[in-house]
Amino acid sequence: MELIIRNVTNQPIYDQIYTQIRAQIIAGQLRPGEALPSIRALAKDLKISVITTKRAYDELEAEGLIDTVAGKGCFVAEKNLDIIREQQLRELEGHLAAAVELAGACGLSLPELQEMLRALLEEESR
Repeated sequence: MELIIRNVTNQPIYDQIYTQIRAQIIAGQLRPGEALPSIRALAKDLKISVITTKRAYDELEAEGLIDTVAGKGCFVAEKNLDIIREQQLRELEGHLAAAVELAGACGLSLPELQEMLRALLEEESR
């Protein structure tokens, strides 16, 4: 598992850890049952507080993405892909609603907005 912590962003360190591990779980880079580094080991590797690492792990556990087994450590949970997909779709709908509102404020027509989205999708698939 690779994490990159940036001190120049406004995003708290625990949130950077949470976001990156979450993304790796959803992408399948971290598989169900796979052990995560211990809270202490990760804190030492990243040269951060154990409390910061614990907060990130607590957030992941609250979302159901990891399970903590006393005396054994933290493991990637058996994920329910339907629930995760549903969460992502809700998030996408929110972003699209904001894009539609902004497009209206800019006077963009539906075909212009569709062309913009098509171009972004093509760029992303490269």
